[in-house]
Amino acid sequence: MRNFPYTCAHLLLSKAKGSHSRALDLGCAVGRSTFELARRCTEVVGIDYSRSFIHSANQLKKRGHLKFQLCEEGNRTTPSLAKVDARIERNNVHFQFGDALHLPRNLGTFDLVLAANLIDRLPNPTFFASKVAPGLIRPNGFLLLTSPYTWSKEYTPESKWWRNSFSTLKKLLQPNFRLIHRQDLPFLLREHRRKFQYTFADATLWRRSVN
Repeated sequence: MRNFPYTCAHLLLSKAKGSHSRALDLGCAVGRSTFELARRCTEVVGIDYSRSFIHSANQLKKRGHLKFQLCEEGNRTTPSLAKVDARIERNNVHFQFGDALHLPRNLGTFDLVLAANLIDRLPNPTFFASKVAPGLIRPNGFLLLTSPYTWSKEYTPESKWWRNSFSTLKKLLQPNFRLIHRQDLPFLLREHRRKFQYTFADATLWRRSVN
């Protein structure tokens, strides 16, 4: 199984033909997909609500590597090292703390937007799909959304859950976007060396309408 952030970034890049100058990675975590988008984009902005993630992402940008402790079992860990591919131009990447529902007004618009496993972690996913997303993407730009639709009161009030997630998403986006690709994307979440969570995200790729 391929690395999930890598797969998301390259799915977006593979479907978006031609040269694209600006990309946005919403919910970027420590930046793996952000750096991958920089292979073909001259400017990539990564935004996450976790200040810890953004700090780590900036360390990766600055140094090209980051030491961390990988959990093996209990409180036993192994010293490990994350590295950014030396062929990636790290200066093309910018990371910042931010809320996906209240983004800076001066953020501008983008040719490519990735929001991987973000929708079901928002307090108001409907507002994001109907109001935020259309304002981020230039005409003929691309939006890649992935989500397992794991609704939880921890992140989203039950009144805001989507009963039929894909149908609701399609209804919200269709006034401004056209669906051009859909597939299941598996991913693994590692708790320790013998315990993993195996999940399938619904990956949908949308193209922004000209009008």
